[in-house]
Amino acid sequence: MTRDSAPTPPELQMALSALTLPFILGLVALTAAGQQLRELGEVSEELFRGDRLPVLPLPPLAAAGREDT
Repeated sequence: MTRDSAPTPPELQMALSALTLPFILGLVALTAAGQQLRELGEVSEELFRGDRLPVLPLPPLAAAGREDT
């Protein structure tokens, strides 16, 4: 039992051909944007790294009103 497939209408072929390139370009653009965001995250980690921030003086716990009993 074989079934013959119907030929694809030319309008569908043209639509598929017209949408292929924008779809591929969109995938490439999303990949590039993801890479740029990843690099931006790494740069922000370096910016907020502890050795570049000043050490803040904190009062002792007893002076802050908390006593351990």
